[in-house]
Formats: sequence, C-alpha cells, structure tokens
Amino acid sequence: MELRHLQHFVAVAEEEHFTRAAERLLVSQSGLSASVRSLERELQTPLFVRTTRRVMLTPAGRALLTEAERILAQVRSAREAVAAVQGVLRGMLALGSEQCVAGLHVAGLLASFRRRHPDVEICLRQAGSGALAEEVASGRLDLAFAVRTAQEDTDQLRVVPLSGEPMTVLCHPSHRLAAAGAAVTPKELGGEVFVDFHPDWGPRRTTDAVFAAAGVRRAVALEVNDVHSLLDLVDENLGIAVVPSHFRHKRDSLTALAVKGTSETVYETVALLPPPQATSPAARALLELLDPPVECPEVSRSYVGVRVDQGRS
Repeated sequence: MELRHLQHFVAVAEEEHFTRAAERLLVSQSGLSASVRSLERELQTPLFVRTTRRVMLTPAGRALLTEAERILAQVRSAREAVAAVQGVLRGMLALGSEQCVAGLHVAGLLASFRRRHPDVEICLRQAGSGALAEEVASGRLDLAFAVRTAQEDTDQLRVVPLSGEPMTVLCHPSHRLAAAGAAVTPKELGGEVFVDFHPDWGPRRTTDAVFAAAGVRRAVALEVNDVHSLLDLVDENLGIAVVPSHFRHKRDSLTALAVKGTSETVYETVALLPPPQATSPAARALLELLDPPVECPEVSRSYVGVRVDQGRS
C-alpha cells in the first residue's frame, strides 16, 4: 500500500468528487481513478459508491478513511520531526479553536508563533468542541483549543485543562431579571426565551449541562453560530443568554447576573492533543508559547496566559 494511494483516497473522500480531488492534487483524473482502483484491488473491496454527481464512501471506505488520515498525519509528523532535529521547523500547523475561548488570545498566540517559525504554514479551523475532538483524534488537526464536554483521555486524544470560569446570565437592562438585580437559579430561568449557540459549541453544551443538572427543561428559541449575533439578540431584548462569565465584557450595555447552584458546572477551556508520540513538532512549539506550557504538570486551572511578543494576552 503506497502513501500516494492513501493521499489520493483521502482527497476523493473529502471532495466527494474525482474531478475536484484531481484538481486539488494537481494530478490527472485518469491517474487518480487508477490510483483508487489499485487500492481497491489491493484491499479486495470497493471503497466508493460512484454516481454521476458524486462519490460516497462504502462502509469499508469509512473504516479506511479514519486509519488513512491517522497514517498520513503520522508520516507528516515524522518528516517534521526530522526537520526539527536538523534545526529547522517547517511544514504545517493545523489548529482548531472554538470562538472566544477563555484565557487564550488565539490570534496573538499564532502571531507570536509565526514570528518565531516563519517556515511553518498555519491552518486554522473554527468549529464546535465535538467536531474538534473528532478531528484531533483522527489526525486531521495537530491540536485544538476547545471546551470540555464529555471527553476523557483515550488512545487517540489527550484532554489537558487550561482554564475554568462560571456561567453568567446576560439580559437587557429593562428585563425583569435586571430590575431584580439578584443572582438566579436555573429553575427561576425555566420559562425564559433563550438565545444560544448551536448544540456542538462549548458554551451551549455547558449551559445544557447546567440545566440538566438542575432538572430544568428549557427551549432555545433563537439559535446562532457566532458570539456577536448572540449579543445583538440579547441587546434587542429578544431573549436572555447563559454564557461564560468573560462574555459580559464584550457588551457593556447588557446586565450580567450570577447563576446560583452551579458551582460544579463550569465552562472549562482545554487543549485537545494527540498522544505524545503523535504530537507534531509544530504543535509542541505552539504549546511552548503558553504560560505556563501546556505539558507542564503545574498548569494552572484558573488562567493560561499567552507569551506574545507585543505583550498582549
């Protein structure tokens, strides 16, 4: 089984189209088709169901995709490790991040990394924590900054705590909660109209856990996919939001209230990493810019700063 066959297979699986995959790989479509057929003959099973509009993975193809991505990621890590020993850090850093993760200034972190390692190409993907965990475990991402959900350490994924903070209610100043000006319990919020993120985002998962722990059912009427839209809707008094406490600093016009009875449920930022032997040199170099470094045992659970050249964190 040749690496180029695996590379071709992964490209077709991701593009769901032979022509687009061939254009991406800068190879002929006939050569790409021959490469995939060679892999199917070797494995003695079809990997794709081909139609006139798209190609779809067979069950065997889905099983191979997970392993192929992991193999290609390990090969890339091996090449980058050799380059690092030679004193040059190059290659690619594939990073994932949620929006507005607490305790980290991701843009400043990446700017500092680029100044130190200009030969490394940076690729950033923003997504929900569940998707990021899957992509780190599969090898599609070198690491990710996400929010702890139900992840625990596995053979493919390390979960390292970085920071934690309580959840806060944000509402319009004219809302009845703002007039009361007191901390509230999830039960007292049960009948409210909620603005929240899509279910895979960390703040939504954390808020769902808060209400589930309190035995309170709630309905999210206004569902968004970015922080500013959420704040705009609350600012127009269309609903309230339960969000990480640092969100209150993003919109001074809103009233912030503490949530009582949720001390065990916090918004926890984590680093998602592959096993140590699979962590790329570029990922290790990025982690060294955290203060303190992620892999040090004395990592603080309350705040992880970022050492950036311009002093911003």
